[in-house]
Amino acid sequence: MKKLAGLFAAGLATVALTACNEEKAAEPKATAAEAKPQATNQTVHLYTWTEYVPEGLLDEFTKETGIKVEVSSLESNETMYAKLKLQGKDGGYDVIAPSNYFVSKMAKEGMLAELDHAQLPVIKELNQDWLNKPYDQGNKYSLPQLLGAPGIAFNTADYKGETFTSWGDLWKPEFAGKVQLLDDAREVFNIALLKLGKNPNTTNPDEIKEAFEELKKLRPNVLSFTSDNPANSFIAGEVSVGQLWNGSVRIAKKENAPVDMVFPKEGPVLWSIL
Repeated sequence: MKKLAGLFAAGLATVALTACNEEKAAEPKATAAEAKPQATNQTVHLYTWTEYVPEGLLDEFTKETGIKVEVSSLESNETMYAKLKLQGKDGGYDVIAPSNYFVSKMAKEGMLAELDHAQLPVIKELNQDWLNKPYDQGNKYSLPQLLGAPGIAFNTADYKGETFTSWGDLWKPEFAGKVQLLDDAREVFNIALLKLGKNPNTTNPDEIKEAFEELKKLRPNVLSFTSDNPANSFIAGEVSVGQLWNGSVRIAKKENAPVDMVFPKEGPVLWSIL
């Protein structure tokens, strides 16, 4: 498998984080040590989540660097991992955007190249609170691109926010066959663990088994699983309640869909995309 480089990922991360701010951030002044990359005929193959590349970003990147970017949609962490494992050394991706908890796994298995921090002056522009985390001490293999959290999303024409105060509300019989969940094993197990009052980062086999049994009780309520454009089913009116990332809810609102979300009392689990 190709070692997955991080130069483009770092540049993408900076622009994407800036683009998420409501107010335009001041552009950092370039220094002699931060010379612009030389134009090349290189093509970078990016494997990332469908919603996470701001419009116009790749064209701007190509215009500035001469590097073309071909994007493939990432459906879920598990699918990404299996696909890269299957492709082996002939895999065609240069940069990927896994969730943080997959970085340590992939690094241990030799699937990631170490970043050359000397070539990444952008690091000092990133929020230091999200660097040097346990899953990647010293940011040897990754840099944060986006931050977010899942909550309970709902159609405002059918429900009010006060309808949902706990993750446990998704288990109510009235939602039989109506709930959409993210196609992400970690995210789904998190809501069961939180409902049970357990630490979502637990490694206790008994607690994980208890969460699994709790999820089996939820199954009759589940209509679908999706992490690829998960807001689309809400926009199309196909579902009216479910687990959704805050960024996806924002996308739905931009499409004038009657969608809102709440963070249950147990709280969400924050994540970062690398």
